[in-house]
Formats: sequence, C-alpha cells, structure tokens
Amino acid sequence: MEIVGIWRYPVKSLQGEALDEAVVETDGLQGDRRWGIRDGRTGRILTARRRPELLHAAATYRDGLPVITLPDGRVAEGPGAATDRLVSEWLGGPVSLVTSVEQAPGRAEYFEDATDDSSQAIEWTMPERRYVDAAPLLVLTTASLRVGADLHPAGTWDPRRFRPNVLVDVEDDGWVEDEWIGRSVQVGASVLAPAQGCIRCTMVTREQPGIAADRDVFRTLARHHGATFGVWCEVTTPGRVALGRQVSVRADRRGLLPVE
Repeated sequence: MEIVGIWRYPVKSLQGEALDEAVVETDGLQGDRRWGIRDGRTGRILTARRRPELLHAAATYRDGLPVITLPDGRVAEGPGAATDRLVSEWLGGPVSLVTSVEQAPGRAEYFEDATDDSSQAIEWTMPERRYVDAAPLLVLTTASLRVGADLHPAGTWDPRRFRPNVLVDVEDDGWVEDEWIGRSVQVGASVLAPAQGCIRCTMVTREQPGIAADRDVFRTLARHHGATFGVWCEVTTPGRVALGRQVSVRADRRGLLPVE
C-alpha cells in the first residue's frame, strides 16, 4: 500500500489544497482546518451542510495565513476586517474568519436526514483547536472508492467528494479500512490509530467544482455500509507523510506488519 493523495483544508468546508508532502502533528495534519467562517448571528462555524456554496470557494496558505479565493475570482488574504467584509458580501450576511487556536471549541450542525435539508438540524461541539468533525485525520482507500463505484456506477466517486486527508492505494477489494480499526497503521513516518468509520452526512451529496450533486451517493453508503466511508484516526506518532511512501498495518499495538 502507498500514499497516493494528501489534502489539507485550511478553512473548514472550503476546497483545500493537494500536497506532495505534509507533517502529521499530534492533533492532525499541519494547517488542516485551523480556520473557520463564523456566523455573526448564531456563533456557529459554517459548514457546507448549511451553506453548500462554501464548497465553491477555495483556501490555501501563504506565509502561514489562509488565502481565500471566492467563486468569482476575488481573493481575501488572512483574517481581518477586509476579509470579513468580502466574505460577508458573498454569503449575504455577517460572518468572520476565525482561528480555532486558543478559542473555545466551535459549534456546528448537521441535518438529521442527510438527504433532506429541511429535516431537523442537530448541533454539536467540535474538538478543541481544530474545526474537525470528530477526529484529527481522515484516511480513505482506493479499495473503498472502487466498492462505491461498483454499487452506484452513475455516481462520481472522486476522492474530493469525501474530503480525506490521506488517500491510500490498496490492491485488495472491499471496505479495507474497516479492518484497520483497533490496529495501528504506519503512514509514511507517522503512526495512526484508526478509531471508527467516518460517519457520513449531507456533505457527500453536495455539488463541488467538477462534481455534480448526488443524494444517491449517501443512500448507497447508508444502504450498504452503515453510512460510513473511510476511517477517523487519532495520531499515535507524529511524522512526515509524502506521496509514494509506504503504508503498513500492524495486527496489534506492538509490531508493524507490512501488508503484501
């Protein structure tokens, strides 16, 4: 197995940036989801569950600060009043770009029915220091993408739809990541502890640049795999990851066993 994709998302729910290499820190990929767009009326951190248009903007880093490119090409650099005005104008209401560092954990929400935006919105509190949904890192395999494509061939099973941090190329068939839960996985120089399957929501149904809206993607995962896809991982050992680096799994928490 080897790493074939690395992504970080500087601002929650915006398009991220594909990387050739990155550093895995104790609480996630360096720079990942350190920023969010906060609704000035509710105090919640906005996500594409509530505001799908967020997926049509993109964020990168420049000199350690986020740079947001809006769908119309306008650019906002770093936090501050100018960025807040531009993004507020785009979203049609008062918002601000805020950091997750040294702040109270952010509040967000999801829909009870992932295929119905009019269903009840349920609020939850994200972990500290990052605007991640549940765990520091999301890992996905090409095997699971192939399973999804076989079950719903009319759908687009582009990894960008599912927003992983790391994509691992695997020759095996099936939902390979499920077998990693409770084990340890060495990804490049880092060691991860897969904790549970990533619970999917309306995010996977949303339109993105080059990807059509498709509620049947979620329905397929719900029908065949308990609405999970990929694995949420804790970080056991920080380290550098890079495209082409080997991925190995251990049967327990002691010795690494390279997967053939």
